[in-house]
Amino acid sequence: MFGTYRPLQLAVLAGAIIASQATPFTAMADVIVKHSKGETSLPTTPQKVLVFDMASLDTLTALGVEVDGVPSGAKPDYLSRYERDDVLKIGSLFEPDFETVNAAQPDLIIVGGRSSAKFADLSKIAPTIDLTVSSEHYIESAKKNVRTLAEIFGKTDEAEVALQELDTSIQRLNDKAASAGKGLLMLTTGGKMSTYGAGSRFGVLFSDYGVQQADESIKVGLHGQPISFEYILEKNPDWLFVIDRDAAIGREGQAAQALLDNDVVGQTTAWKKGQVVYLDSAGWYLVGGGLTALQNTVDQLTEAFDAQ
Repeated sequence: MFGTYRPLQLAVLAGAIIASQATPFTAMADVIVKHSKGETSLPTTPQKVLVFDMASLDTLTALGVEVDGVPSGAKPDYLSRYERDDVLKIGSLFEPDFETVNAAQPDLIIVGGRSSAKFADLSKIAPTIDLTVSSEHYIESAKKNVRTLAEIFGKTDEAEVALQELDTSIQRLNDKAASAGKGLLMLTTGGKMSTYGAGSRFGVLFSDYGVQQADESIKVGLHGQPISFEYILEKNPDWLFVIDRDAAIGREGQAAQALLDNDVVGQTTAWKKGQVVYLDSAGWYLVGGGLTALQNTVDQLTEAFDAQ
């Protein structure tokens, strides 16, 4: 049959055959994703995605990416859609429901933070990436994770617009924080209090947002440094930034505002000047480095400084 084709026609036909063979291979080519546990090979644009990391759930939602399965537990209002019964529940942040995860046959599983410890087990089921945010380089790490997700799902343009807005907002916040005075960040839970400084899980307040520390000697630890009312008065911060853990996880307990309303804390500069900021606890404690949570946090802090 080829005898009827001229050399040029044969070349075109051969090229067409090669192209038809190469196209399916190219479409199925894997993408290598770098993350905190190494590298993972993913099919181009995963279709079924299970997310055990709240920051990633936040970012994917902000970018308009559909998520098929999420852990149970408290979530901020803007992620309440994932509480519906028609959304697959895949366990908790600490303990995946491996049977449900396996039955879902996901193309991608995302872990980070509290769920990071289950990376190896989940990797046996499907391609898994760990997007844990670094405490020491918080914003840089969070932005890297946003770009990683954007590249996986073809949302690079949307991500860059949001990140540019975030960068501009952080610069504005730094400018205001530079002359705002010194601050102390604390977490309350069950009537107890702890404080966190630079390098800790909430250290972004000081390292990236520019707030000056009222105490430079705070020890870095997962659960912070236990403190008392007397400690707060001794350090006498210009600003108190408060995370109410009980409110964040939906657990009943003594509200942070009621806990701090006493004669000792009342003597501090922060209390006298009305410079006690009750942070968006869900954003800080549960979500962390998600696009929406980060922007909300920066906006809240900027508004607090603007009000003085």
